[in-house]
Amino acid sequence: MSGSLPRATRSASPSRRRSLVALPALTALVLTLAACGDSAEGDDEGAAASPSAADFPVTLTADNGEVTIEEQPDAIVSMSPSATETLFAIGAGDQVEAVDDNSTYPTDAPITDLSAFTPNAEAIVGYDPDLVVLSDDQNGIVDALEALDVPVLLLGAAEDLDDAYAQMELLGEATGHADEAADTVADVQDRIQAAVDSVPADAAGQKVFHELGPELYSADSSTFIGSIYGLLGLENIADAAPDPSGGYPQLSAEFVVEQAPDLIVLADTKCCDQSAATVAERPAFAAVPAVVEGRVVEADDDVASRWGPRVADFAETVAEALQG
Repeated sequence: MSGSLPRATRSASPSRRRSLVALPALTALVLTLAACGDSAEGDDEGAAASPSAADFPVTLTADNGEVTIEEQPDAIVSMSPSATETLFAIGAGDQVEAVDDNSTYPTDAPITDLSAFTPNAEAIVGYDPDLVVLSDDQNGIVDALEALDVPVLLLGAAEDLDDAYAQMELLGEATGHADEAADTVADVQDRIQAAVDSVPADAAGQKVFHELGPELYSADSSTFIGSIYGLLGLENIADAAPDPSGGYPQLSAEFVVEQAPDLIVLADTKCCDQSAATVAERPAFAAVPAVVEGRVVEADDDVASRWGPRVADFAETVAEALQG
């Protein structure tokens, strides 16, 4: 899914490192404090901290290089589910004109039949966008849109949490919601830290198997989702895979059973109808500690595969399982 981490329906591939213009930590803190101190409409100080056309033009650096946005966009097309979730979380939802057919959250996002897998420049331009956000450059779509003078932000899959935070802040700058983006980042950071703090000390070092599909594709610690398990103090069995495959190895059933994970997280419940019950029915899996102890987490595929603000939901879900 474009805008999501690899799933069972696509070949797994490594994330790309990008050079994003991220607000320094001190600046992010100042913005967060300023957002908390906003006053009512009409107050000069509050008005200065709110989204304003005066903040434009802005020049940002994304995967497709430097991008200048001349005016605050009010007709955004998001071709990335992760970006869609972020845009609505930072208060830019009203500026979103259309989203791709995989942007299923939030439910009031203006979903269309636009495909991020086979993007069509003419179809996208039909929505008269003043900003297009992409997570992949499929079919040369970036060049095609730029040739039509449409500002494009290419934001590929986040490699870690810092990368995800940088994208949230960049989208805040791009849409005139820098303060709200800083607030969102701070909230996600606080929730993840609280989740980490809630994990019992004796859970440290427990083994986890993250399942992307019933074919047993997984994600090791070098990936975005793997970094969450690292924060929670877990040992990722995919790190010992004989073929790392760029961070998303395909494991064998024998390998998983031999590794004896204490926790199994299913990120294929929606796509592939997997559940704690189906896992227990697999040959030899009934003896795996996670199955014996009832620690098979039936995660929401989308929450577990996107790098938007709901990553905090995912961290909380895993932490809750470890508390049991």
